[in-house]
Amino acid sequence: MSIKKNTALGSIKISDEAIATLTGSAVMECYGVVGMASQKVIKDGFYELLKRDNFSKGVIINNKPEGIEVDLYVVISYGVKVTEVVNEIQKRVKYTLEKTLNMDVCSVNVYVQGIKVIG
Repeated sequence: MSIKKNTALGSIKISDEAIATLTGSAVMECYGVVGMASQKVIKDGFYELLKRDNFSKGVIINNKPEGIEVDLYVVISYGVKVTEVVNEIQKRVKYTLEKTLNMDVCSVNVYVQGIKVIG
């Protein structure tokens, strides 16, 4: 599924993978984020940390009539305030997508898949 937009000059089609890469890059800039996580459990309740090439596995984009809905799966650092990190992720992703795509973002849902001790 991709996002389509019509302009006076023609139509624009943006793939979910392009939006996921843009979203993942915005998330990785936030303080306290270790990485994007896969939305599926690998084994024993552990989650795979994703590289930049695979951000689409940790981001789900839904196109709603009121705007784009984004679901994010992240791993955060131990010792940071979870609510502050998640709030910053939501603000940054909403701002980045709205400014870059010129489309409304109706919600940014963040699912913390794990907390990692960085030593």
